[in-house]
Formats: sequence, structure tokens, C-alpha cells
Amino acid sequence: MEEALLWSFYGICIAIKGRNKRNNRRLRWSREWLLKRQEFSHVRLLRELEPDDWRNYLRMDTETYNHLLKSVTPYIERQNTCMRKAISAHERLSATLRFLATGRSYKDLEFTTIMSKPSLSEIIPETCDVIYWVLKKDFLKFPKSEQEWLQIAAEKNGNFRIVWVVLMASISELFLPREADHITLTTKRRIA
Repeated sequence: MEEALLWSFYGICIAIKGRNKRNNRRLRWSREWLLKRQEFSHVRLLRELEPDDWRNYLRMDTETYNHLLKSVTPYIERQNTCMRKAISAHERLSATLRFLATGRSYKDLEFTTIMSKPSLSEIIPETCDVIYWVLKKDFLKFPKSEQEWLQIAAEKNGNFRIVWVVLMASISELFLPREADHITLTTKRRIA
């Protein structure tokens, strides 16, 4: 009888301890410093930067940035809720451009943007998709004819060597040996 009572007491203690652990985990919805995004975010830094510093930080000038922001805002802007303030389109775009400019990890960007890693892992790919869809009709046109390729090569807007290889590929047989670590166009119009 006493042994059964001890086992039941032991079971109750373990159940209470487990319940307390679950409750403790739920009490912390966000880390305290992440809630101070308005104070510590890189957006405050952007307000203070000179045009040259801005260009260095985001790899584009303020006019281009503002044009891009205006274009993508309707697609990336979110509504505030009663629970928290939404991450603005400006913050989303600047975090994405900083990621693209530096190649830093989400964990590293977490400290400069004051956004959580899970938020960044959703925001950055989503914003990249929107940038692509907004800019593709005006800036990301793929040449459709040989004349367009030649025009691009003449204007030196692209890597001439790659354009030349693509043109030759449409004219002659193209193969690349596996052990080749660079591309050289031979007189037989093959890559060696």
C-alpha cells in the first residue's frame, strides 16, 4: 500500500514538473531585444547615412531604392495587428538588399535588422520573388534573336565571352570536357 502511494506521489510530482516546463516555454513569445526593433534596427541607421554611405550599405543610390520600394510595397506590405506591429515594406526591402549585397547568413542579419531568423527566412525569399516579378518586364528581358545578342555584345552590357559562346553554340556543335575548369573557344568552334 505504501509503495503504491509513493509511486502515485512520484507520478504526480513528475506531471506537475512537466506542466511547469511547458508553461515556462509559452511565457516567452519573443526575445526582449527583438521587441525593440524600432530603437535598434538598421532603418534608423539608414536615416542618418550620407548618399555615398547609403550606396555602400545597400549597393544602390537612394533614388533607385525609393523607386524599387514604391514598386514592391503593394506586394510586401503587411497590416498591423492587435498583437504586434508589422514589419514595414521599407524594413523588408532593406533587409533583403543587405542580404543580397553582403551574402551574410540569416543569423548574422538577425542582429543588424532586429528581425528573428524565422522571419528573415520568410521575408527575404518572398521579397526576392516580388523584386523579380516587378522588374522582369522592364529589366530582365532575354534576347530572342541573334541580332539582339550582337547588340548586347556591342554595347558591352554583358559578358562578351559568354555571349560569344552562346552565339557559337547556336551555330556549331558545343561540348565541354568534364575536366575543363575554364572555357576556351578553338578555331574549330568548339569549347576546349
